[in-house]
Amino acid sequence: MEFKESVSNTFRRGDSASVEVDRLELNRLILAGTNQDFEDLPARTQQLHFQVLEEFMERKIGIRKLDQDILKTLGLFTSKGEYNHAAELLADENTFPGIDIIRFGASIDEIRERKRIEHVSLLTQYSETLQLFRTQYEYEKIAGAERRLVETVPEKAMREALANSLVHRTWDARTPIHIGFFPDRIEITSPGGLPEGLSKDEYLYHRISILRNPKIANVFYRLGYIESFGTGVQRILDAYAASRVRPDFFITANAVRITLPVFEAVPKLTQDEMVILQAMPDDRLLSRKEIEEQTDFTKVKVIRLLNGLVQKKVIQKTGSGRGTKYMKR
Repeated sequence: MEFKESVSNTFRRGDSASVEVDRLELNRLILAGTNQDFEDLPARTQQLHFQVLEEFMERKIGIRKLDQDILKTLGLFTSKGEYNHAAELLADENTFPGIDIIRFGASIDEIRERKRIEHVSLLTQYSETLQLFRTQYEYEKIAGAERRLVETVPEKAMREALANSLVHRTWDARTPIHIGFFPDRIEITSPGGLPEGLSKDEYLYHRISILRNPKIANVFYRLGYIESFGTGVQRILDAYAASRVRPDFFITANAVRITLPVFEAVPKLTQDEMVILQAMPDDRLLSRKEIEEQTDFTKVKVIRLLNGLVQKKVIQKTGSGRGTKYMKR
């Protein structure tokens, strides 16, 4: 890739023309050219303390005391022996943006509560966000002599989405992670699109991971907050396996937004209803006649079963008369 500078601007050579780049993009290109990540650069301050990291390491993996050797093993120093950005992000205090959480009412114009968790360890951001999540989307239900926890949004999905937003975001962008708590969903928007070389299909369907912040990812992996790299999306989807609503992933060049809907359990289906459901593809509208042709059921029975599935909100019905068609939700 060829670069050239003007008096005030920098350009990179594209396929057919010179394209102006801003300072942030230029810094990223320079890092990529030297095979470094942003987290490798020296921290803004070298006066760092790691009490939070030490507490998490002791609680999760039994390490009682963090010494220089362990910090070096975690990759928290530069080649010159200075603390790097990864160290600063995991330190008790730092200068980075954190997480901006807003709890909405019936609309985005109705703000019920707002909390910013910033300038503290990523581990503090992770744990405090989960605590607030639990107050909004979990409750205890008493049934007879038993007390059980009810999750309106699966905590497994929230943990995975939250950890991924902290581990994979672009930390050179001075903007917080935005989390919206809505009555029917959670939206987590993290700065930075997908890493260079990773397509949307690979991210969503092929369990491929390109780590933007490998040192931070390694710490979260050691603590058990993320599992094998590249499985995050699948773990979120697995948490909704028994739900009729599914998570949504919206990806742009500058951000990734994960939407976790309030869990809606799939209603119990009869064997005949399952036959109808299995005859329907996931992404195509079918007429009653087309569905009938794929089963041994009569017209009257198919109509009855389809109406029952519509009432259970397992399938949706569009059109009317001869134009009526059905599709899985």
